[in-house]
Amino acid sequence: MLDQPTTTRSGEELDVRKLQDYLRDKVPGFEQEMIIQQFPGGYSNLTYLIRAGVNEYVLRRPPFGANIKSAHDMEREFTVLSRLHAAGFTKVPEAIHLCSDEHVMGVKFYLMNRMQGVILRNKLPKEVIMNDDAFHTLSKATIDQLVRLHQLDIRSTGLDTLGKPEGYVQRQVEGWITRYDRSQTDDIASMREVAEWMKKNIPVSSRTAFLHNDYKYDNLVLNPHNLSEIVAILDWEMATVGDPLMDLGTTLAYWAEENDSDALRPFNLTWMPGNFTRSEVVTYYEQKSNLPVGNMVFYYAFGAFKVAVICQQIYYRFKQGLTKDPRFASLIHVIQACGSNARRAIELDKI
Repeated sequence: MLDQPTTTRSGEELDVRKLQDYLRDKVPGFEQEMIIQQFPGGYSNLTYLIRAGVNEYVLRRPPFGANIKSAHDMEREFTVLSRLHAAGFTKVPEAIHLCSDEHVMGVKFYLMNRMQGVILRNKLPKEVIMNDDAFHTLSKATIDQLVRLHQLDIRSTGLDTLGKPEGYVQRQVEGWITRYDRSQTDDIASMREVAEWMKKNIPVSSRTAFLHNDYKYDNLVLNPHNLSEIVAILDWEMATVGDPLMDLGTTLAYWAEENDSDALRPFNLTWMPGNFTRSEVVTYYEQKSNLPVGNMVFYYAFGAFKVAVICQQIYYRFKQGLTKDPRFASLIHVIQACGSNARRAIELDKI
């Protein structure tokens, strides 16, 4: 029922002896035998369960073969967790130790405490029963936490130093288009068309909040005894400061509906009965945040384009032979589906 580690994937093993020698003097308990297992799921940073005696930690490190340093900044992710915790946003794992010495593992990495619970990935675990009411309640809880994150006082907490809100939307549009151009492998007409449309339709933004930027069901740890209760939110690698509707747009891009392409279903179980529709997500967010929500077609189109580019960058590494994970071969279908959804939203002027 709980999210469990598996055998480490070939080519992604860690040097147990070298890691333990380093951690022995840094974190209590590492004088005892250490066991490492890799967690399944995820397409970006790699996550491992580290057992040292009775203690359990989670280690995060960049993927092998990745050279996109800004997308895999372990030091920054460690700082995000630390500051969120200090700000009273307790739905995050506690950051334990950051290793900036790349001689240990070849990259920077960090340890955080392990948050036990259920993670909903591409299908329900065998022991988990979720009826329509449970999914409806989870939809609400998910957006409640997103609103709470967006309502944090970023200045008093120091979170405002983790981003540059001025010109954020334009930088994001230009940046993700550039990333797509650099990693493109296939000619996908919808992606070209959406990129051109976004450049011509960037909205004026005046709101500023702290953003998760990858907020979806499979980044939530749920209480196994109450699946509508969110214990923790994971994967803060893209968190920053900017327009909160950009964050909402990304969540909507992951929020697959019943009639969406099957390629989008592994990201969220939101297509199952009882969940909010994307339109209901927007309505509920507006009610809970007490802020007017407009121009959502742009924010949704951007979110879909961004998700496509994230997948494109991983697919590019796969095509180049830099990663062997067989799951990555199917990402081209996700890219195509995201492009199609964004283009359809623009054409119909609705999400």
